[in-house]
Order: sequence, then structure tokens, then C-alpha cells
Amino acid sequence: MKLHLILPAGILLAAFSFGSVSGQGNALPVKRDLPKGWHLGDKAKDGYYGISLDKAYEFVKGKPSKTVIVAVIDSGVDTLHEDLKSILWTNPREIPGNGIDDDKNGYVDDIHGWNFLGGKDGSSVKEDSYEGARVYHNLKAKFTAPGFNAVALKGEEKEEYDMWKKAKDRVEGDASGGGADLLFLKRALETSQKNDSLLRKAMDTTTYNGKDLETFVPSTTEAQKAKSGMLYIFKAFNMMETSNTEFLEGFEEFVRGEEKKKEGAEKAPTDYRGNVVKDNYSDFSDRFYGNNDVMANTPMHGTHVTGIIAAQRNNGIGMDGIADNVKVMMIRAVPDGDEHDKDIALAIRYAVDNGAKVVNMSFGKSFSPEKKWVDEAVKYAETNGVLLVHAAGNDAANVDSTDNFPNPNLRTIKSRATNWITVGASSDPLAEPGFNSYTASFSNYGKQEVDVFAPGTKIYSTLPGGNTYGNQQGTSMACPVVVGVAAFLLSYYPNLTPQQVKMVIEKSAVVPDEKVKLPGSEQMVPLSSISHSGGFLNAYEAAKLAETIKADTPAKKLPKSTLKKGNKG
Repeated sequence: MKLHLILPAGILLAAFSFGSVSGQGNALPVKRDLPKGWHLGDKAKDGYYGISLDKAYEFVKGKPSKTVIVAVIDSGVDTLHEDLKSILWTNPREIPGNGIDDDKNGYVDDIHGWNFLGGKDGSSVKEDSYEGARVYHNLKAKFTAPGFNAVALKGEEKEEYDMWKKAKDRVEGDASGGGADLLFLKRALETSQKNDSLLRKAMDTTTYNGKDLETFVPSTTEAQKAKSGMLYIFKAFNMMETSNTEFLEGFEEFVRGEEKKKEGAEKAPTDYRGNVVKDNYSDFSDRFYGNNDVMANTPMHGTHVTGIIAAQRNNGIGMDGIADNVKVMMIRAVPDGDEHDKDIALAIRYAVDNGAKVVNMSFGKSFSPEKKWVDEAVKYAETNGVLLVHAAGNDAANVDSTDNFPNPNLRTIKSRATNWITVGASSDPLAEPGFNSYTASFSNYGKQEVDVFAPGTKIYSTLPGGNTYGNQQGTSMACPVVVGVAAFLLSYYPNLTPQQVKMVIEKSAVVPDEKVKLPGSEQMVPLSSISHSGGFLNAYEAAKLAETIKADTPAKKLPKSTLKKGNKG
């Protein structure tokens, strides 16, 4: 899930030809531009379908607040960023840089968190394979052996075979059906790189965004064609403020991912993680691996997520995070590729053991071969009063019927986690094409499995570089919006349990007074048919409801929201 840019292959193929796209008539019309920080706004006051954050702070004005530790399980964070330095969690029981495990938790010099993708030599995993390919090749010999009889399988072995068969269908399908598309994508990337090279010379700059390009007046036919081609794709993906370098990096990452999928059937994936981490992966008790480098070499995604939650508020620079009394613990466990179950399970346990009250999980995958480890970690968090918030995914799929891991269905424990929120991505209904009618076109959904929708398109936040900011989109961005509100609630209402926070967020969610687009289609449906709450996150309404909750009120007895349908802000 951890894509920096949401780049559906079908749209990319439609947007590009083997040469430059020419003619301004190909550009998609912009209905309304979304301002920086629109996701924090209030419909009545600002005109945008945000979370009414200013009204929430006005409501709690004068109330004391308590510092809340939030863990972000992600790709890393820029620990030197001007808007994040002051909000990073610092382990009070560890002496920095002395090479000693002062707090005796098994992790040496874990000052701001821990890197489960690190080696003892200080190196770090950057890219990794997809879980489907790992499952397919790890079990291929077992389930294709001479005399193997699938009919005789029972219990866990039957479940394992079913998972392998699903992986086999996925991997072999990617290999047989994606050749032409991959060739097209590679040529489209080459065209974009060529156009970018021409534009940098014509504009006499190394960095530009879509808005710069829109005002640029080419002096040659060649530059005009290059402008048309790049401007089309900037508008098609709602990336007018995205830099050319960020776009091309995201495009290259997307193409590499498609190449990995195609290669998956032909050869076993490289053990990127094992070559660096060097633990005994099959032994869950071998857990004290990694290093303390939480920035590492891929902090883009985690830096953006962290800023959404808690970038320093009201400091006059950059942007404002949501929660104002938070310390963020970075736990690096998500590479460029699919995360490993062992790392995620240990990351959750590390968060719980070191005092986190909310955990942001903006990642996901379609296979979970060691789900037992993750389920036990989720249960551990539930037992210790820690809220887990997970992104629904970016495949425009119904996760009621499509696997998306991790999830709150603790199959191996035979229970459902009560401390879990799954988040879909919403947008402003008058935003650019592709993200209109309240829901983001890429967002996963599900009446049973997606609890609430929150802003997830064109979210402005911190980026690596010390003083850099920019837009990203995805349920990866919607998830920290919910985490920020959860931390805000726990700061001002510290006696709330995870179950009460979940219920407050759901019951205070604003129900739109019109239908929304079913993501990935033009079909209009009630939001209640694609999410459990049927509403959009609203910090102000959540604060009002939290104010009425007594410390000993069971979550199931919370009062029903008095919020009227459609009264967003």
C-alpha cells in the first residue's frame, strides 16, 4: 500500500501514448482547487468538507490536556525536520549514543523508536518483494510435489494450501496478463522522463510543479508538446502542486512494482530483508534485531504521515498537525514493497511496551502467512488499552469480501479486536475530477470492515528535507487524520478507553445528505452501504460527544449521536 503516488495502471495507460500527448484540449478541467490544509476545515465556515478542527479546539478551550504518545509504524521519519523535531518521542530511559541498552528492553539506543528493517552494521532495507510472490515460492515445492493430494488436507494445512492457491493465481495472472501493459508503462515513463528533460531546459530550472507548468509559455513546438504531456498527467492525478522530481520518483516506483509482479512467477524473490536483518525469521522469539536508525533511506511516507498527525501547531512555519500535545514514536517496519508479518507484530508490541496509546498503520497487503503473530500482537494491544488505526487500502475494492491485512478479524484467536478502526479516504465533493463526490476514487470500502471515511486526497504535510512540504493522497493519509483526532480526544479526555474512542469517532461521524460515488465507479450509493458508520470524521462533533462520556461508561452504552444528517460543521 505504501505508494507515494496513487497511480492506477488503467488511468496511466489512458493518459499516455507512445509519444507526447499533444494539444491542450486533452487536459482535464479543474472544477475546484483544494487549498493547503483543507482537510482541517469546516464546511459552514470554510466551504470545504474537512474535520472542523478549529471548532474542536474552541470547544475544549480552557481544558487541561495530557501528552499522548502515538506510534507510527511506517517507512521512517525525517528526525531533523523543522516541524517535527519538537514532537518526536524521546525514550526517557535511554542514554543517547552510549551503545548500552539502558532500559533493558532489548533495543540498544532506541531514542526515537526502532528500525526493524535494520542490520547490526547500521544498514537498512529499502525495497522488498511482494508477499504473494513470497508465499507462492515458499510453498511451491510442498504443494506441487509428486503424489500431493489437496483433497486430504484439513485444518491449518488446508488454510495454508488455500492461501498458496490464491497466491499462485495472483502471481501467475500478473505474469501472463500484464506484459503489454508493462511495456506501455515503461514507454510512458521514458516519455515522461524525456518531456521532463526538455522542460527543465526550456524553463531553465531543475524543479517545477503543475502550476508552474501551467503558466509557462513554450517558445518551441517541442517544448509545447512536452508541456502538454506533463500537464495532462499532473491534472489527471490531482498533482498540480507536486514537483516534477516527486512525480517521476513515484512513477518509477510504480513501474518497478509492476516489474516485480511480472517477475514473481519466474523466479523466487530476492530475500532483501534477510540479507540485511539476518534474524531467524521463522523463530518469533528471535526478536531483538534491527537498529535505531528511524530515518534510514526511505522516510518519505512516514514523514508525511507524522506531519498530518502532529506537526507542531501554530509555530508560523510549514503546516499544522491535528493533535497539539503529542509525542510521535517512529517504528520502521514498512519497506518499498510488502511488509513482513514478524516485523509488524513486533512493532505493535514495541509500541505497547513503550507507552503508545494510539498506533498509526498506513500499510497493508493481500497475504498474511504469519497472521498468528500479528493477531496475537493485536490482542496484546487490546489487553493493554492501545488503539490501532489502519488504512483501508487503495484498490477501490470491497474489503468485506477482499483480503486486506492486517485486520481486526483475529482468526487464529477466534475473536474480533475491539480496539481497531479501519479508515477509508474521503474528498471534497467539488474537487478535481477523479476525487469527487465525497469519496476518493481509489479508496477501499466495506459496510462491515471500513469504520469511517476521512480526508485522504491532496493532503499537505511534511516531506523529507528539513523544511520541505507537499501533497500526497491515499488511505495512508486518511488514516493519520483519524489518528490525530483520536490523540486529540485522548489528550483532553484521557480516561477514554480505546473502545470508547472508536465509538465516539463512529457515532459522531457526519452522514452526508446525498449519495456518494462508489469508489472506482460512477455508481451513486449511500455512504452507509460502504462503511460501518456511514459518515465522515468530524473532530468537533467527536469532542462534543466525548464531553458527555463518563469514565466508567461502557462503550456499548454510549449515547446515540444527535447529529443531524448532512450537518457537517
